[in-house]
Amino acid sequence: MTSHAIRSRTIERNTKETNISLTLDLDGKGQVDVESGVPFLNHMLDCLTRHAQMDLRLRCVGDVEIEPHHSVEDCGIVIGLALKEALGDRAGIARFAHAYAPLDEALARAVIDVSGRPYFYWSGEMTEPMIGSDFASSLIEEFWRALATNAGFSMHIDLLRSRNAHHAAEAVFKAGALAIHAATRVNRSTMAIPSTKGMLG
Repeated sequence: MTSHAIRSRTIERNTKETNISLTLDLDGKGQVDVESGVPFLNHMLDCLTRHAQMDLRLRCVGDVEIEPHHSVEDCGIVIGLALKEALGDRAGIARFAHAYAPLDEALARAVIDVSGRPYFYWSGEMTEPMIGSDFASSLIEEFWRALATNAGFSMHIDLLRSRNAHHAAEAVFKAGALAIHAATRVNRSTMAIPSTKGMLG
């Protein structure tokens, strides 16, 4: 059985599009030190880290002179991989969780099963195509798809309502973070793998 005393991972991933180094501690205190090369993504990763109550250090050098897409998606991939590895055999975790988060007029819901079976569902429409001058609002969905798939999560995100795309993005990140935190908490009194199969994945 895996010990959950330390649930942290360091990962490096280098491609022709991005070079990323990351250290993630699932049982941190919300400490964040990120430089993704994409200012709005930095802001969203700050939300994710603080509300998931994990520690994250991330450096990404990507082809942002073309557009931010590769950096945003690849950061999601690497964070997902780090979560998957940090969880180990997932013994004792809550496994299921859901969370709602508002930001002014925007409201988002995230429902998660830390199952080892990757699936991602997105519902809702970002009402503005851009956030600021250079961040396509569609990248919010792309980030979460990359994270959930690579973490081995079954995750449903519903953007229930919004008018402002920045508010919508922040509500989504906060709801996702809260759900991840709740689903990955450990009940040390049992430390059983929460599956009728005796394993997750």
